[in-house]
Amino acid sequence: MNSPDQPLPMFDEVLLCTPQTTAEQVGLFLRRCLIPCSRGEKIYTMLYADELSYDVSCRAEELFQHLQHCNSSYRLVILCNCEREHSYIPSAFSQYKVHMIPQRPRAEIQQYLQHHYRVAQPSSSAASVFKDNMCVGIVSSKRAGVGK
Repeated sequence: MNSPDQPLPMFDEVLLCTPQTTAEQVGLFLRRCLIPCSRGEKIYTMLYADELSYDVSCRAEELFQHLQHCNSSYRLVILCNCEREHSYIPSAFSQYKVHMIPQRPRAEIQQYLQHHYRVAQPSSSAASVFKDNMCVGIVSSKRAGVGK
């Protein structure tokens, strides 16, 4: 948010982890992050890494330990749920842990995201469905099974 005109991360820079995420997926992601190449100054982010299975987490840590020596200037952020801080990945990487509290007010964060997700030229795209021609929207309900 310090550089409002900087683009949001690309698909290859973010890995959204679930219990079904495979070791191969994590391995490919870590290789993109840790093997030096001319891709610029990307910041790679693993979201919800605490959700990875034990086996996948072990293999990810081993690969990280092996590959981090290839590139001393990698940029990797691992985000975990603080309620699962004792799962494998948060424990294995605890020496790098930084407790983070959002530094910006919610309204400012929303404005930043609106800047990046608004369709520039309103047309007959799916963005016309969402408020203010946003190309991303969240539909939620407090009741389960209401068809959303």
